[in-house]
Amino acid sequence: MSEKLRLTYEGRTAILTLDNPPANTWTPESLEKLEQIIQELNRKPDVVALIITSASEKFFSAGADLKRFDNLTPEEARPFAEGFGKAFEALSDFNGLTIAAINGYAMGGGLEVALACDLRVAEERAIMALPEAAVGLLPCAGGTQNLAILVGEAWAKRMILCGEKVGAEKALEIGLVEEVVGAGESVGRAKALAANAEKQSPDALRACKKLVQMSRSGFSRDALPNERELFLELFNGKNQQEGVRAFLEKRKPEWSYE
Repeated sequence: MSEKLRLTYEGRTAILTLDNPPANTWTPESLEKLEQIIQELNRKPDVVALIITSASEKFFSAGADLKRFDNLTPEEARPFAEGFGKAFEALSDFNGLTIAAINGYAMGGGLEVALACDLRVAEERAIMALPEAAVGLLPCAGGTQNLAILVGEAWAKRMILCGEKVGAEKALEIGLVEEVVGAGESVGRAKALAANAEKQSPDALRACKKLVQMSRSGFSRDALPNERELFLELFNGKNQQEGVRAFLEKRKPEWSYE
């Protein structure tokens, strides 16, 4: 697991590299490891910034491995939902500044991990989407809430309800990312932002982050457990199984509207 999530340090900045080929998908085990890493970093007062990046040139992260969602009951799916929730909420609550260096496809849970960060730097080739509804699922790791905070309700609905993908420039235009850079430059730019954070008082940085996040208009922590429970309820219906199976069989799903 340490090879799939590689943690290194440069000065007061931690760098977490996703390295689970081919698409940096998340598993209950890697999500638990991410939560443990955040807890470990919170015990290091000298670490003031965390950068999340990818070892892949194509994928930042493609989210969950849909093969592991095939033919599950709600209870069998619960470790995924709870794992995503705990890990990404821990990331959102990290004591210091968090920056996602998005160098490629960020899909589903791969975009949600970036949404849980404080800042997002995207390379020109990056593509971002929350396509869960296309396979009979929904974003259960804060996506419905965090995306709407950043881009507003209308664009959140376009991306979630209409399955719209956005490139880096459109993401910058709508507020999904804060900066767009050339290929291979996202980590360097993230390091520059982290270096600025290192100049701040660590106590002030932690306090200011908490206060800024308290000011989120319309954000409700109560919505996050509901997000996970609604995700689990999908496993009681026909369309979750049909969506996953159609994806695995490389065909269009045949939705049930009963």
